[in-house]
Amino acid sequence: MLKFLPSSVKGGVVCVGMTLNTLVWVPLLMLASLVKFLLPLPAWRRGMTRVLIAIAELWMGGNNFLQRQTQTTHWQVDGVDALKYDGWYFVTSNHQSWSDILVLQRVFNRRIPMLKFFLKQELIWVPFMGMAWWALDFPFMRRFSREYLQAHPEMAGKDLEATRKACEKFRHVPVSVVNFMEGTRFTAGKHDAQASPYRHLLKPRAGGSSFVLSAMGEQMRCLLDVTIYYPGERHSFWDFVSGRIAQIVVHVEAKELPAELITGDYENDPVFRQKFQSWVNQLWLDKDALLTRLSAAWR
Repeated sequence: MLKFLPSSVKGGVVCVGMTLNTLVWVPLLMLASLVKFLLPLPAWRRGMTRVLIAIAELWMGGNNFLQRQTQTTHWQVDGVDALKYDGWYFVTSNHQSWSDILVLQRVFNRRIPMLKFFLKQELIWVPFMGMAWWALDFPFMRRFSREYLQAHPEMAGKDLEATRKACEKFRHVPVSVVNFMEGTRFTAGKHDAQASPYRHLLKPRAGGSSFVLSAMGEQMRCLLDVTIYYPGERHSFWDFVSGRIAQIVVHVEAKELPAELITGDYENDPVFRQKFQSWVNQLWLDKDALLTRLSAAWR
């Protein structure tokens, strides 16, 4: 409908539209969060969680609608047809831009449970958003630093135990947890500073992924290995909302998570740590090879 507009105007229209879309749904989200907080009945809270997730999905759907009405970007997405809305998924992806978040929301909204991120416990005190994240059942984690544990050895394992207890609700409620293993967005400068052995990726951080999987329990058995590729140099958030990205390729591969990688002790068991790191490194080698093939195909 608005695809004829100049790219700079499109970007403004999408940003304004997304802001208005947020202003419509966030007050409802805050109200529903408050109701959930004030009535601590388990059945009621489960029902309110479903309402909150529906609101969040409508918000994402509105943003996706704006994109479809303004962009001529060609999307090539594969590997999503067999996904289930009532499944449990650990989602990982390469990370190049803030637009990756919008890409993941566009690809997975209502295909799988709403995407959630593990958040630091301190973020629950962020005004308004902390309550919204809590109400949407975003998992909060406690991580003790190595220095703290050296001073308080009796606290070893307590952070994982507390996080695992907080995640018990997900044993019966399907969830999708996103983890960017690189920990930050890819840039040539970061790649060189790390001396990364991968051509298109930064080094993955295996410890955080192991913590997430250990906390979630054995019901988290499926990995969605997502590879996002933007042909050309344009992939910033502004390029995305302005429709300046001509092509977006998203490859999704569902893989079974090995049971032995879910129950180990990454911090204290060197054998398990090596096994988990080897698994992550192979995952990254395969992803790097795929990005190399995609780069050659779109050259």
